[in-house]
Amino acid sequence: MPHHLQQYGLIGYPLGHSFSQRYFSEKFAREGISDSRYDLFPLPDIGALPELLEANPDLCGLNVTIPHKKSVLPYLHKLDETAQAVGAVNAIRIRNNQLTGFNTDAVGFQKSLTAWLTEQGRMPMPDSPSEGVLKTGWMRAVILGTGGAAAAVAFVLKKMQIDFVFVSRTHKGQNTVSYEELHGLLPNEFTLIVHATPAGTYPDLDTCPPVPFDLLHERHLVFDLVYNPAETLLLRRAGARGAAVKNGLEMLQLQAEAAWDVWTK
Repeated sequence: MPHHLQQYGLIGYPLGHSFSQRYFSEKFAREGISDSRYDLFPLPDIGALPELLEANPDLCGLNVTIPHKKSVLPYLHKLDETAQAVGAVNAIRIRNNQLTGFNTDAVGFQKSLTAWLTEQGRMPMPDSPSEGVLKTGWMRAVILGTGGAAAAVAFVLKKMQIDFVFVSRTHKGQNTVSYEELHGLLPNEFTLIVHATPAGTYPDLDTCPPVPFDLLHERHLVFDLVYNPAETLLLRRAGARGAAVKNGLEMLQLQAEAAWDVWTK
């Protein structure tokens, strides 16, 4: 009887150098998981998803990346609470032809941000051990971007009681400011900057969101969800102003492990 292979993969477009495929292939080798494989499925149009599933009947799980984290929603049968709250999905569990969407970006970001703030001595202590509640409005943040990744970041900040505004070049909407308006926010109480667009990702190494870097100082914390390169132009320029900086690699590893749990538990 042929050995049954569990198949996993990534949908998005373009896929180029995929972190996920390398991460899971190395994980399978390291942990002796011999019955699983991980493939890339470049999907320019989300409408091709049903055909993809039909052509790959052994698929048990998918990661979802740009530009499909929101457009995949109509194709799913169920959403977990987090995915529902965020309105974006980056992991899908496939069981008995039922597709369930999850958002493990939020899980990865929360764990990574909390560890980093703690390390920086910027995580507030709960008011009292019994409550375990954070001081309300103890930090304010700007989220650069308004897509699926920005939605996951916003979900986490809300949960951590960090006030935030979105920053966008194009969208004008609720709780959204332009890059020009950052000039009024950054010198004051907005100390956390989270970059949630693909700008600056390899190979566009000289791309950078138009942040007013002259206003940054050592009280600022800049978290860039981009992981390739390890130091984006944004992080290099923010670091030169004395800001504490962090890239998205740890978040990515944490969201990948959370996706694996979703697929296999």
